[in-house]
Amino acid sequence: MRQITQRELRNESGQIMRALEAGESFIVTRGGTPVGELLPLRRRGNARLATVLEIFRGAPRVNYRRLRKDLDAIADSDPRPRA
Repeated sequence: MRQITQRELRNESGQIMRALEAGESFIVTRGGTPVGELLPLRRRGNARLATVLEIFRGAPRVNYRRLRKDLDAIADSDPRPRA
């Protein structure tokens, strides 16, 4: 992760924004001390159904009764707020 100063961020914001769009990350410093990070946003994409089905094709089947039993064992089903 590349370090940039506060001044660089101000003076080269256009170049830095393009680098962010390209996936680069930055640590912003002020007076030599790191004060923040600039990270590119993770963009969500839609996967093709065929791809998703292929990924999960070899996954074990879910036993819903066992799953429900396990969830009930660890989850508190009391709807009242905790004190």
